[in-house]
Amino acid sequence: MGKVTGFLEIDRQVAKYQPASDRIRHFREFTIPMSDPEVQKQAARCMDCGIPYCHGPTGCPVHNQIPDWNDLVYNNNWEEAIRNLHSTNNFPEFTGRVCPAPCEEACTLNLEDAPVAIKTVEQAIADKAYELGFIRPQPATVHTGKKVAVIGSGPAGMAAAQQLGRAGHEVHLYERESKAGGLLRYGIPDFKMEKNFIDRRVEQMKGEGVTFHCGVNVGVDVKIEQLLADHDAVLYCGGSETPREAGIPGVELAGVHDAMPYLVQQNRRVGRENIDSAGWPADPILAGGKHIVVVGGGDTASDCVGTAFRQGAVKVTQLDIRPQPPEKEDKFAVWPFWATKMRTSSSQAEGAVREFQVATLEFLGEDGVLTGVKCCEVDERRQPIAGTEFVIRADLAFIAIGFRGPFTDSVLKELDGKLTLNTDRRGSTNVVANDKDYKTSVDKLWTAGDIRRGQSLVVWAIREGRQAARAIDEALMGSTVLPR
Repeated sequence: MGKVTGFLEIDRQVAKYQPASDRIRHFREFTIPMSDPEVQKQAARCMDCGIPYCHGPTGCPVHNQIPDWNDLVYNNNWEEAIRNLHSTNNFPEFTGRVCPAPCEEACTLNLEDAPVAIKTVEQAIADKAYELGFIRPQPATVHTGKKVAVIGSGPAGMAAAQQLGRAGHEVHLYERESKAGGLLRYGIPDFKMEKNFIDRRVEQMKGEGVTFHCGVNVGVDVKIEQLLADHDAVLYCGGSETPREAGIPGVELAGVHDAMPYLVQQNRRVGRENIDSAGWPADPILAGGKHIVVVGGGDTASDCVGTAFRQGAVKVTQLDIRPQPPEKEDKFAVWPFWATKMRTSSSQAEGAVREFQVATLEFLGEDGVLTGVKCCEVDERRQPIAGTEFVIRADLAFIAIGFRGPFTDSVLKELDGKLTLNTDRRGSTNVVANDKDYKTSVDKLWTAGDIRRGQSLVVWAIREGRQAARAIDEALMGSTVLPR
């Protein structure tokens, strides 16, 4: 370790934000980067803890070698730090911005509520590597003659395509939207991650021989059977995009929307693209001057909150059916696992009113237009408590209660009856494949990411893409040097 007593001498510090009053005036990132010496001091806090739970499986899904690159950063060896980080994570500039950092929850120092600022250091390594020119194309020196198609350019598809391209295969990446990135580009707001980071990776991957086919909806514009015939392997990374049905009366009123069309529209505006594309609604959804209600307590709901404030919403209320969690968890009962405790996102901190242990009973309207949301308090079993009903004024309401699987009008429709699917207890439908070989019930077809495991984190999608790439390489070549 470079600084054995660093965790005793240096206080935890993370990058600060622009004030809420300033950041809601734009859609750019608002994190204020730390200086190199400040980042190095935070890296020095990584203690020689013996068993680094931050690696995983309770911490990092891609098993980042966190103590190693913390030590390299402390010793000012940024080039080796990014090389080490890339050995487990293709896109650390993505995860350094949008990952909730389960690694920090699993950090030994979190027992004292002062974990190492792992996420801050990870983002700094990636940004510094770009600044110093360490990130450039790494084309294969030997080509295998094998041809692989990847469907979907989200984090799973991009990670798999990059790994397979570097292994020497001819890789063709198919994306329904006009630009690559999937959820990263069209679902996650720019104030959390600007899209030039995706563009840089796309250019790197093109330099490595990956061919991008954007604006091509597989199963509609080109048949999956044709891809299977023309390629040695096809990897399906379609994501989980179908919204979970809320079953709330009044959902048909004008002004009630699923969360994703709203977020996609705004990301398209920021990216100077037409808002009407790939089946999303064309009518503008704008929150300026309106009272907004967001149903749901997760990341997507929070993204709706931040987007509404930036569009000029008068008031934003977020409804969460779960009880308000405690401010502090019992460390010895849950560590090193992800703890249920009170968390406030940057968007919620911009002025959202949060209602906990509240059920949405009905969307109310006049002449077919939303005017309010009828709610009530619920008990521990999420059952309504009589006499606690109340109405919140609402001009727009967004339903953000999760996703139940991929779109069914393209690949799944074409492969109906051939592809084995599984429906879990919450009604989510996933493509069946194990996490060893990622093979589906269709010959030459593999799958990875949210479409296999259900909606999850970007970092899990990257892991699945990497592992599926290894499985495909091994199947095609008989052996592989790609890491799991």
